[in-house]
Amino acid sequence: MKDKRFKLILQYDGSGFHGWQMQHEERTVQGELEAALERLTNARRPVIGSGRTDRGVHATGQVAVASLPGNWQPEKLEKALSAVLPKDIWIESVELASPDFHPRYDAVKRTYVYHLGISAESASPFHRRWCWPLAKPTDVSLLQSAADVIVGEHSFKAFAKSGQPERGDRCNVFEARWDPWEKLGLTLRISANRFLHHMVRYLVGTMVDIARRKRPLEDLQPLLEEPDCGLLTSPPAPPTGLFLHHVTYPAHPSALERGSPLTEHTTS
Repeated sequence: MKDKRFKLILQYDGSGFHGWQMQHEERTVQGELEAALERLTNARRPVIGSGRTDRGVHATGQVAVASLPGNWQPEKLEKALSAVLPKDIWIESVELASPDFHPRYDAVKRTYVYHLGISAESASPFHRRWCWPLAKPTDVSLLQSAADVIVGEHSFKAFAKSGQPERGDRCNVFEARWDPWEKLGLTLRISANRFLHHMVRYLVGTMVDIARRKRPLEDLQPLLEEPDCGLLTSPPAPPTGLFLHHVTYPAHPSALERGSPLTEHTTS
């Protein structure tokens, strides 16, 4: 029987992982998923994700695909994975995908959120592992002014630990805004066509320094337009506050298989 391609939406607490990508001697999300699928099917089943979250980064909308024997059905796979995966990974949904669907290359938009803890309570053990427990006064209007500068197409070379020379360093940021995060602080919601390595964390670190008046707002423009001018970003924000929130795809056969006439398919 011919293999079927399955699309998984999953969430995970990144605290106990050395990132998404498989590593021989470290615990990773991809490694746990492939081990679970091998346990269920008695064969190695490669898993491809929509993005490689770094060590300590979380996800509430990671997208992945894997091919399994044709006798598997989405509901059966979801239940089976839920039974064998560790508790810091949760399968939100499973559905059939078209044979040519690629979670990384087919994505048209990715959205991350970053939780910034401003109140003293953010340092509680029940919050600090999922935020940056800054717990210091921060000028919210300056934070948003900084976010407004980021929107649009720019070079984010200065905000990347490493780039992708073959794809360049320009990214188109569709949205960047700071919203209240319960009574604990603020949440940055940022969407773009692509993100460079550590880009969001460098952006948050620099924006927070601006909001705490450690550097001027005027630093952002040359960092975005003249990345080799000699001006440096602030240190990156810690990974604990960062979440891959959702990935958006154009209309795709996998949606039509469910009878949906979607023009845009968003996972979250």
